Amino acid sequence: MSKKNSIIVGLDIGTSKVCAVVGEMTDRGLEVIGVGSHPSQGLRKGVVINIESTVESIKKAVEEAELMAGCEVNSVFTGIAGGHIKGFNSHGIVAVKNKEVTQRDLERVIDAAKAVAIPMDREVLHILPQEYIIDDQDGIKEPLGMSGVRLEAKVHICTGAVTSAQNIVKCCNRTGLNVADIVLEPLASAEAVLTPEERELGVALVDMGGGTTDIALFHDGAVKHTAVLAIGGNHLTGDIAAGLRTPVAEAERIKQRYGCARTSMVTKDERVEVPNVAGRNSRTLSRQILCEIIEPRLDEIFQLILREIIKSGYEGSLASGVVMTGGSTLLPGTIEMAEQVFGMPVRLGVPTHVGGLIDVVSSPIYATGVGLVLYGMKRLDKNFFRIRDDNLFHKVRTRIVDWFSEFF
Repeated sequence: MSKKNSIIVGLDIGTSKVCAVVGEMTDRGLEVIGVGSHPSQGLRKGVVINIESTVESIKKAVEEAELMAGCEVNSVFTGIAGGHIKGFNSHGIVAVKNKEVTQRDLERVIDAAKAVAIPMDREVLHILPQEYIIDDQDGIKEPLGMSGVRLEAKVHICTGAVTSAQNIVKCCNRTGLNVADIVLEPLASAEAVLTPEERELGVALVDMGGGTTDIALFHDGAVKHTAVLAIGGNHLTGDIAAGLRTPVAEAERIKQRYGCARTSMVTKDERVEVPNVAGRNSRTLSRQILCEIIEPRLDEIFQLILREIIKSGYEGSLASGVVMTGGSTLLPGTIEMAEQVFGMPVRLGVPTHVGGLIDVVSSPIYATGVGLVLYGMKRLDKNFFRIRDDNLFHKVRTRIVDWFSEFF
């Protein structure tokens, strides 16, 4: 494998930071060889609102990663999130042609499952098979080559706003990067932090970022439910800025340095210096006041996550509990508070399954970036480049050829 082909890059365009992770395929597996990060200016709640600022942030993050990895980056796997993301389950049935399931049958049953009415302003991001059923025999993961008459597929379909996906591609193209694929961020994070055993037993992945909280539920090794809540760590920062009457940048610094998820974890005599707005003299406050601002907002976010888990109908199937990742989970006491609210075991998810600069990326902050690289590695041998603005004539021609091949 040539050096050029063995390089995979994940680009996590988040609300608070843009992060580029460069991975290299080696005989020992995937090794992280470069990481770049830069504060993100042009996004709000996971959606691009300023192209120029986003392009600048991407450029800086990619340059930093290129410098560390000592290579040039041309194509990336990038993530997508935001309140516009919607996931739902679907079901398709076809007759098996020659009494044995072929690749063509699999394609037909997936086509049947995705034949649902989707509004014009949305596009399908992922079609994730959950299980196949052959002649009432359920729980089949790999039906290829099996005998049967009727083939059914249960799938999970993730859709997003067309314009949001186009804006992400546009930002990457402006920096001279090709987008190999757009990946739903909770699915990417799951690649980095979950174990196969957790996916089998049932687990909820919660990725708390700056602008969004991404949720993915797994059971029997398949995705059962996905959701993106447009609420995250920036809401805590906003509350601190308003409550302590301090600039947002200072509120973020205070949150990271002195913040705590529970008021009971800090003593009364601990003090925090709070700068005032417009250069007035700074003042000192009790650290407990800061925690009293953070605790109710964090509790509210956890209640919304719990409501989403209950809405999915799988809350009784999560034997492995909840895995939390993302930058906003780094506040002391967050995991303990989550266990109390969810009523199930919770652990902090950090990227695994990779080598190389593991000490650099072993933080929840890099879960999505590393996950995108792992996702890219799995897709590398299938179809590396997905041309997003596909030629309409080519699409129609392919359909007609497929149709004729079925009958003649």
